[in-house]
Amino acid sequence: MGNILGVSVSGLNAAQANLQTTTHNISNVNTPGYNRQQVIQNTNISLSSGAGFIGGGVRVSTVQRVYSEFLVTQAQQSQTKSSQLDTYSAQISQINNMVADSSAGLSPALQNFFSSVQDVATNAASAPSRQALLSNTEALVTRFQVMDQRLSDSRVGVNKQITSTVSEVNTLAQAIADLNHNISLAQGQAAGQPANDLLDQRDALTTELSKLINTSVVQQSNGAHNIFIGNGQPLVVGTETLKLKAVTSPQDPEEITVGFVSGNNTILIPEKQLQDGGSLGGLLAYRNEALDGAQNALGRIAIGLGQTFNDQHRLGQDLNGDLGGDFFTVPAPKVISDPGNNAASSITASINDVGALTTSDYKFAFDGTNYTLTRLSDNNSISTNVLPSGATPLALDGFQVTDATINANESFIIQPTREGAKNIALAVNDTAKIAAAAPVRSEAALSNTGSGTISAGSINPLPIDANLQQPVTITFHSPFDGQFDVAGTGTGLPANNQIFTAGDDISFNGFTVQIAGDPAAGDTFTIGPNTNANSDNRNALLLGGLQTQNILAGGTASYQSTYGQLVSEIGSKTRELQVTSEAQANLLAQTNQSLQSLSGVNLDEEAANLLRFQQAFQASSKVIEISSSLFDSILRI
Repeated sequence: MGNILGVSVSGLNAAQANLQTTTHNISNVNTPGYNRQQVIQNTNISLSSGAGFIGGGVRVSTVQRVYSEFLVTQAQQSQTKSSQLDTYSAQISQINNMVADSSAGLSPALQNFFSSVQDVATNAASAPSRQALLSNTEALVTRFQVMDQRLSDSRVGVNKQITSTVSEVNTLAQAIADLNHNISLAQGQAAGQPANDLLDQRDALTTELSKLINTSVVQQSNGAHNIFIGNGQPLVVGTETLKLKAVTSPQDPEEITVGFVSGNNTILIPEKQLQDGGSLGGLLAYRNEALDGAQNALGRIAIGLGQTFNDQHRLGQDLNGDLGGDFFTVPAPKVISDPGNNAASSITASINDVGALTTSDYKFAFDGTNYTLTRLSDNNSISTNVLPSGATPLALDGFQVTDATINANESFIIQPTREGAKNIALAVNDTAKIAAAAPVRSEAALSNTGSGTISAGSINPLPIDANLQQPVTITFHSPFDGQFDVAGTGTGLPANNQIFTAGDDISFNGFTVQIAGDPAAGDTFTIGPNTNANSDNRNALLLGGLQTQNILAGGTASYQSTYGQLVSEIGSKTRELQVTSEAQANLLAQTNQSLQSLSGVNLDEEAANLLRFQQAFQASSKVIEISSSLFDSILRI
């Protein structure tokens, strides 16, 4: 009777354990991260008898999770990539909406500006036309500054999100480390039996962590999870955590980056190691790949427009008869000294060719022997062992480094175009200062008898010759021998007896003309200052012509087409991220579905299990009842 009773009690206990586990599953059907549990049963040791082995009932060996480490790891990897793409896509969409806006973008402001320039060329003496040019220039400058401010605001927003994300990562890492400790204690007290609910909590926290940063998990023999980020930097090791810290970037004080806290020091983590996953990776990738380039590209357009317009404007003459000055205030490259530099160390960076400017940032460094200038977008560099100075500049991509005072192992970050859109400004506030006219005038003498004509001429590129407006006369020999003499004021005037070829350039005093036709003996042509030139529009025409000239990107793009390239690049990247993000979200959903089909709680299945285990419980109870009846029968014998 004792054996029958023991077997029935073991069945009763097993059924009760199954009922409790099933009820636990049903109760946690909506608990995030919960994996359904099942009771693992084994037969008890059978008893040997003369008739063979008689069964000893059942025992519960453990309660385990229905769990797939492969699917969980796959889901976490899909989650970290999906979070990275979603974050990147959401951020770059803001830039795309701004630059592609047909009314708030740069294109309409550029068009209005050059339309005003053309209007001045049409009505050079008109005060309203000149005032409209200044007004539209202010509008263009404001548009540059507003767009740059929105990009800067985005940078500030990224900094705040990086800071908050790092704080969340530290909180989750500490919670996982605490769970490692609690799981170790719980399983030790339970003779190694799995602490299923604690394991679920740890997996859920690890999944939350993977949303924020790309992680890899290594399970230890004691059941603890060690978590690594980047290229293997430890974040959680057993019950210990290494804290992350959001710190100001040494390369740019306007940016926040991420480092490990080690004692009293913070060791920076290269951002490229963190860009592969999680919302933190999406933020860093957006800033490094899209935001920096967009702000630099916008600044390049502003600097290119301002500098080339200034160069042409200085070759003209205003209503006061003075040579033109700067029309725009064009900012110089931004130079950032490394925090480890000596306070007295410095360099000067200046733009020497706007057409060669890129959208990259640069690093200037001295290793004790060579001075090196490196383009950070692709790490191409040039070096010299001669100290950069005004006489021996170190030049790359349209800018140059001079006046370097630098010690060994010091460096500077140079951003040639970063603040171009932010700091461009209108330098002219008087309509009379607009240099629409050319500073010199050429004419043929009324007494000329030949058919020779002289062109209006053009001013040579900067720097302006000091003798530009000095009177000069060209006289053809008499008797005519196909030669001419040049007389007047200036240095380096052509020698006498110049051979005439119709249409060839004749240059002196910073001015170039051409004489066409057939001059006769004694014919004269004069070039002198352009007095009473209120209606002269020659320089305004040249200023307006800048709109369609391929000036930027190595002479391959105009201002408008350069902006169009920026719009196209941002738009293409935005669309690429949207498509990729949607595909990754579908992959994540499929992985989660596979995980849920294996580990999720199915209420129908659990309801069936309740009936099954209830019947098992009732059957074992009935056996106990029968055992008691049999025992009573024996006692009555």
